[in-house]
Amino acid sequence: MTYVVTENCIRCKYTDCVDVCPVDAFREGPNFLVIDPDECIDCTLCVSECPVEAIFAEDDLPADQKDFTALNAELSKVWPVIIERKPALPDAEEWKSVTNKREQLEK
Repeated sequence: MTYVVTENCIRCKYTDCVDVCPVDAFREGPNFLVIDPDECIDCTLCVSECPVEAIFAEDDLPADQKDFTALNAELSKVWPVIIERKPALPDAEEWKSVTNKREQLEK
């Protein structure tokens, strides 16, 4: 099992989760983070650090977020590793409670 970053992260990109990851499993895109399933060791540390509750165990993904498993796997192969915390996107506070943000994802 791996952990998966879901839609809530889009246009927010808080990186609190990156700080606690012991294996550098996070990858950074323009406005979203993903977890590399080949690196994730299922430690759960990132889950409680996410201020927008965007990280789930693969087995616990909400039904409408299941496709994010494949998306995390795909994008983790092309996006660079992020190993330290960075500021959230400038308008993250405005986007953190917005739903249906998939069309906002920049690859």
